[in-house]
Amino acid sequence: MNAKQAVAQRILQICKERNLAINAIANIAGVSPSTIYSMLNEKSLNPGIVSIKKICDGFDMTLREFFDSDLFDNLEQEIK
Repeated sequence: MNAKQAVAQRILQICKERNLAINAIANIAGVSPSTIYSMLNEKSLNPGIVSIKKICDGFDMTLREFFDSDLFDNLEQEIK
């Protein structure tokens, strides 16, 4: 799994835990649903930290809490 896939999985994981739809978190976070959907699919290869921070704000969590997941422990090397 690469970093982009881990971010997407983490967003979906938190949405599921909190019973939130993608559109709901987009509205709460002040980003367009298309921004989040592009992070979840292959359209966005590099989700920006500002967008991730806004999503974290919508989840009422810190960046540290967002990235504190086993998903980020053994990511494949991005430099090839």
